[in-house]
Amino acid sequence: MATNPQPMFFLNLPVKDLGKATTFYEGLGYSKNTQFSDENASSMVISSPTRTHRRWSSVTPSS
Repeated sequence: MATNPQPMFFLNLPVKDLGKATTFYEGLGYSKNTQFSDENASSMVISSPTRTHRRWSSVTPSS
């Protein structure tokens, strides 16, 4: 049985202090992907499910 890999999206953000930025995102509960991190970059794993419009409306308040 073949499985489809999860799509990935990369957002690159410039920061003045990489250590502080990494600590901030870890404080939000995100984890650091060491495979794509070094002294000049922290790759943070931020998981966000993709939902249909119907499903989205069931988990967000109506306005």
